[in-house]
Amino acid sequence: MQNILGTLSLLLLVAPHASSQGLPVVAPEEVGLSTERLKRIRPVMGRYVDENKLAGIMTMVARRGKVVHFEKVGMMDVAKDKPIQFDTIFRIYSMTKPITSVAIMMLYEKGHFQLSDPVSKFIPEFKDLKVFKNETEEGIELAHAKREMTIRDLLTHTSGLTYGWGDQPVDKMYQGAQLFNPDSTLKEMVGKLSRIPLVHQPGTTWEYSVSTDVLGYLVEVISGMSFDAFLEREIFKPLGMVDTSFHVPDEKVDRFAELYRPADDGGLQVVETAPLGAGPQRMFFSGGGGLFSTAADYVRFCQMLLNGGELEGSRLLGRKTIELMTMNHLPPELHPFEQAGAGFGLGFAVLTDVAQTAILGSEGSFRWGGAASTTFWIDPKEELIGLLMTQLMENPHPFQQQFKVLTYQSIVD
Repeated sequence: MQNILGTLSLLLLVAPHASSQGLPVVAPEEVGLSTERLKRIRPVMGRYVDENKLAGIMTMVARRGKVVHFEKVGMMDVAKDKPIQFDTIFRIYSMTKPITSVAIMMLYEKGHFQLSDPVSKFIPEFKDLKVFKNETEEGIELAHAKREMTIRDLLTHTSGLTYGWGDQPVDKMYQGAQLFNPDSTLKEMVGKLSRIPLVHQPGTTWEYSVSTDVLGYLVEVISGMSFDAFLEREIFKPLGMVDTSFHVPDEKVDRFAELYRPADDGGLQVVETAPLGAGPQRMFFSGGGGLFSTAADYVRFCQMLLNGGELEGSRLLGRKTIELMTMNHLPPELHPFEQAGAGFGLGFAVLTDVAQTAILGSEGSFRWGGAASTTFWIDPKEELIGLLMTQLMENPHPFQQQFKVLTYQSIVD
């Protein structure tokens, strides 16, 4: 009886967001999960809120196309005493990257390019790029690129581009170029990049970078549409992602979560960001980190990937394309992460060795996350999706890993 009441409560909570903006909701036992074991998630996540380490957090678990867990704890805005809601809008930052990768692969499927094509075929400014070699008293020494950067390099972050977060000479050039000026365009960003040397020879090193922003510009060049318009027409509208955009309109601002970081006193402090709901919509559409979304929207994107490129009759990609995107494309010497057991595909981290990760999971699962501690993973073997939404920069806590373990331990079939 208790399990039935718990399921009814979940249905009542999720139902308004589980049709056009989510997935069907069922009792966990219908898809091989345990209601009692899933109840372990809330106390662990809630502890972070109780200890003022998180303002609010939302977790979702779906299996075989059905939602079995969707819970929220805490506040979306502490100062305004606003509880987090099921339709709260989050900054998903780098969870934009998989969407951008899907967009470019949709154009790949239409025959517009090969993955081995040089980027300069579509962006002439990227022809004959130079590569940073070393720094001398007279300045920096450059080398010629041994080969051209390819579209596959962009998708796998082996392009030789970087993010400019460090204090090396190339990083300082990135910082001085102000690549992510909200009043600029992707075309202007690419023009600035073409005048900065690569930090590595193309194809030789995995380095997280602005590669996905360049892919966003490639979508514009190849499709003849602005990047935001392409995503809206080709991805968001077909998938019913009604709250995913590069802009939060006035009528939705009250659903937008505040952004936090750890404070020196152990609590939280607000991260100041540009105000929303006022002034013109920005022009810069960052394919690497510019989107806002909801849990109900993003799980539909995840389910499309898990389904092999299709959701509810809308097919974005073919099954073999999804297979290519979610297999490891890197040799061992280009291993991208400090934690062993993961490679990288075309837009996703890919789990290659469960034992090396020392955490529950399945080989072949793929994932990514965002700077404000949002994350998702998709496990094709278990037909499982995990999605976590919060808004915490500079996260020092292991709640993402705990959520993953708490999800997998609930499997009972």
